[in-house]
Amino acid sequence: SQFETQRPDFICLDIMMPGMSGYDVCRKIRARDEQTPIIFISAKSEEIDKVLGLELGADDYIMKPFGMNEVIARIRAITRRCYRAERKEELSAFQMRDLEVRPRELRAVRGEEVIELSLREVKILSLLKAHAGKLLERDTFFNKCWGVDYLPNSRTLDQHISKLRKKIERDPKQPDIIETIHGAGYRYSE
Repeated sequence: SQFETQRPDFICLDIMMPGMSGYDVCRKIRARDEQTPIIFISAKSEEIDKVLGLELGADDYIMKPFGMNEVIARIRAITRRCYRAERKEELSAFQMRDLEVRPRELRAVRGEEVIELSLREVKILSLLKAHAGKLLERDTFFNKCWGVDYLPNSRTLDQHISKLRKKIERDPKQPDIIETIHGAGYRYSE
């Protein structure tokens, strides 16, 4: 399934979908993964069984019609909540060069600039910081930031790192926070 191959940070499920209901999809995902946040989307005319949805492991509901800002706000709130519940010890802010990473807020700050980060991006930076000066192999990232049973596409990590560099590096072409060790992995050096 797409969930297995993509391993998203967040899932929005429409309750009424062709082939399989959102409830059934949620049930299947939760059988394999308890952490990934799930929101149900529903039209006002649809009968929602909120109790069933919450029992299946959904984190929230959004009713159609909705604005993009509402969806983004709910996603950020739920992702923060899930991250807080997951790893209490990783919540304090930390420095990487002139960048202050704030896991609790899913943000980084450089001077006046505020950079929004995804849960996985925070996990990647936390991992690099925790092992500063050490080479981290690709499998380590997948095990710690995706989950041990995730079977990655070889480009997945590179794409995430490239996107993250565009956000946090002063010059993404010559990164000084996330260093590439060719053929081996990545490193952050204090």
